[in-house]
Amino acid sequence: MLDKILVVDDEPPIVDMLTYNLERANYQVFVAYDGEQALAVARRELPDLIILDLMLPKLDGLDVCRALRRERDVPIIMLTARDAEVDRVVGLELGADDYVTKPFSPRILLARVRSVLRRSQESITEDVSMLGIAGLEIDTKKFQLSIDDTAVDLTKSELGILHFLASHRGWVAARSQ
Repeated sequence: MLDKILVVDDEPPIVDMLTYNLERANYQVFVAYDGEQALAVARRELPDLIILDLMLPKLDGLDVCRALRRERDVPIIMLTARDAEVDRVVGLELGADDYVTKPFSPRILLARVRSVLRRSQESITEDVSMLGIAGLEIDTKKFQLSIDDTAVDLTKSELGILHFLASHRGWVAARSQ
């Protein structure tokens, strides 16, 4: 399954260039051109990473970041023309995982995407190798499920689906997710 990346920028040439490069690197790309659209797409698609411009119409990138952080811990790379130290500090303190200023090298941004995804996936594996909910225990390292201490045989796919649903409680998931 491809990692899903949401690109949020109001400049179509930047969105096109990012989409092209990310798709060539085998990522599934979703696009939003303003802050409100970004929140809607993020809630619907549950991306694995978001590349977020700060200066957006309707709702700025900082407000989008705040809203997303209240709902979910998705990695965010801020991509912006704002290069003042205070802007970087605010972005990182709001929860951005990285901060890239325009103009930027697509190759360097791709390296940062890979790095942030690798770190986030490693932390998920470490932090959530054992997930327990109401008598269910899911061990992703051993690929085992138990209900009230009784082992249940599941395929890797079935366990993966159950783990996804359990770790995204309260979210409505599309069949494709």
